[in-house]
Amino acid sequence: MMVLPYTVAFLFLSFLHTVKIANSQSFIGINYGQVADNLLPPPSTAKLLQSTSIQKVRLYGSDPAIIKALANTGIRIVIGTANGDIPGLASDPNFSKSWINTNVLPFYPASNIILITVGNEVMTSNDQNLMNKLLPAMQDVQNALNDASLGGKIKVSTVHSMGVLKQSEPPSSGSFDPSYGDLMKGLLEFNSANGSPFAINPYPYFAYRSDTRPETLAFCLFQPNAGRMDGNTKIKYMNMFDAQVDAVYSALNSMGFKNVEIVVAETGWPFKGDDNDVWASIENAKAYNGNLIAHLRSMVGTPLMPGKSVDTYLFVLYDEDLKPGPGSERSFGLFKTDLTMVYDVGLSKTSQNQSLVAAQQLLAATPQLLQAVATNTSTGTNNNNSSTSTSTGTGTSTSTSSSTNNISIRNGSSSGSSNNK
Repeated sequence: MMVLPYTVAFLFLSFLHTVKIANSQSFIGINYGQVADNLLPPPSTAKLLQSTSIQKVRLYGSDPAIIKALANTGIRIVIGTANGDIPGLASDPNFSKSWINTNVLPFYPASNIILITVGNEVMTSNDQNLMNKLLPAMQDVQNALNDASLGGKIKVSTVHSMGVLKQSEPPSSGSFDPSYGDLMKGLLEFNSANGSPFAINPYPYFAYRSDTRPETLAFCLFQPNAGRMDGNTKIKYMNMFDAQVDAVYSALNSMGFKNVEIVVAETGWPFKGDDNDVWASIENAKAYNGNLIAHLRSMVGTPLMPGKSVDTYLFVLYDEDLKPGPGSERSFGLFKTDLTMVYDVGLSKTSQNQSLVAAQQLLAATPQLLQAVATNTSTGTNNNNSSTSTSTGTGTSTSTSSSTNNISIRNGSSSGSSNNK
């Protein structure tokens, strides 16, 4: 008789788990870099993205063909201004208005632009003039959006490297480099006042390259490991991603901005590199990205920000074959230009939809399943209680009973269990 509650629990939990996965897809985005000479036409890329569970795309610029191709797809879009545009945006309000008029108004809202990033990793560029003009540029872009009645619909921010932190270990001691002083404070005040996110680029891959012990690799790849204890909070961290994100949270908190949302603008792992880069491999890239996606879908969050997943943009959609630097810089792509996956990390919408449909069908069939279970249970009980005793003439008797229905109940089908693996 215990079959009924266990069956209900199994069906309900299976459905909830699948719905949870479907809902958590909104946290997963991808970067669409264009430093390449072999990229597909934007409409082809739009179709590729629609075949996946990716719901957000970050562009480093504002290519009108791509923005237009993503119209009416439901995919949310982050566009960006070039670092070279920052002086003009900061010094001339008309430049900012022109930028919005050209790159936003012709496409929005059909193309669902949600964020404009002003520059990329400006604060670690060592260009003091650019750093000084970053906040005024962001303010002018925000003003231009406000003038277009889009101030509450499209956010403005900038993207930082992990280099803006002076300290990241342990995570609870995370702090910004004091050399940024009032510049960083001004940016955070802007984020807070406008409800825009603090965007950061954490890369456990680069952290591992500076500490290549086997236990560090497991820590970076979300694989089984001993964990790392934060001596201040007594929290044990089980992966580098959470540790890096929480270090950023601690840095924000230390300056009084713990309520500013964190967005991971880039993170990834290369699948190949130069001969001396033994850490860049298909195996490691698949482990990092696949386990990261599973971690985000779980919505467990980080130790300091539990119960929610940080919006995370994987790096990168396609390889960028014209990028300078070591070979790994040209080998972060998750998809090939023939629209196939470099390696499978579970981003296919087909597999996710199949799981959701199966769970919905299972839940819809619950009344019939429960009735069948109840009938079989009742029949099995009656049969078990019905026995034939035969005297042996020696003061003992033998008893036989039918157990056929018990086998059917355990298998879930009267026709056997060949399909119940």
